[in-house]
Amino acid sequence: MRNIFESWKVKFNERGFPHIQQAFVLPPDKMYEMDPFIMLAEDWFKRGTFSDHPHKGFQTVTYVIDGRLEHIDNKGGRGILGPGDVQYMNAGAGARHAEEAVGDDIVHSLQLWLNLPAELKESKPFYQDIYAEDVPVKKIGSAAVRLFSGEGGPMKPLVPFSMVEINLPANETYTHELPNEDTAFLYVLGGQASFGETKVILKQGQAANLTKGTAFRIEALERTRVLLYSGQAHGDPIVAHGPFVMNSREEIRQAFQDYQEGKFGPPAN
Repeated sequence: MRNIFESWKVKFNERGFPHIQQAFVLPPDKMYEMDPFIMLAEDWFKRGTFSDHPHKGFQTVTYVIDGRLEHIDNKGGRGILGPGDVQYMNAGAGARHAEEAVGDDIVHSLQLWLNLPAELKESKPFYQDIYAEDVPVKKIGSAAVRLFSGEGGPMKPLVPFSMVEINLPANETYTHELPNEDTAFLYVLGGQASFGETKVILKQGQAANLTKGTAFRIEALERTRVLLYSGQAHGDPIVAHGPFVMNSREEIRQAFQDYQEGKFGPPAN
């Protein structure tokens, strides 16, 4: 059985306009112990916060909680995501895009960064939009489990991982199965529950990483909504700086040089 290894309360920072509020649900300084996960950021923002910018060497998963998010990339891609929608991006060898609020909307989003193994750092960038209505919901007893990635979910990441959202009524229990050696963490989006055999109680705005094991027990103390992520560690060296995640400082320097020389292509607009 899995248990809570470590938990923490997410610290929210008031940023002002247009980046209203920001938090690191999974702080970047945990990337060395949470392989393949680099960070999970939670943001509330208006248009003008995430205009044209580059990425290289990792994957992102952007989950729209509220508002409308417009995606623009420099390969001609454009689309709008609404509440419950998700976008997967493989930045690979170098992507350049913008993620902007539509009109006067305030977007509330969660963006996960996942490392790529060394042999895929130069892979071809691509995007996948996943709409809420296309995400299967698995009913297991009283639990409703939304399957975004893994376990039959519609996301097609370059490197497989699992992302599920578990909705559980008050006073109900659910046990989620995970690969034994996967790195795993959770974020409580709403409510309050006890987790694992040790029954650690966490509530909205708290996150935790899990011990190894296959089964993870959740008992809702009130109506609860939890995001649970798991993935297999790569074990490669990791160096992150700004929008680039590589295996060495020299590769980071090269990424900045390639971007400055226009090798990522024109601006996204």
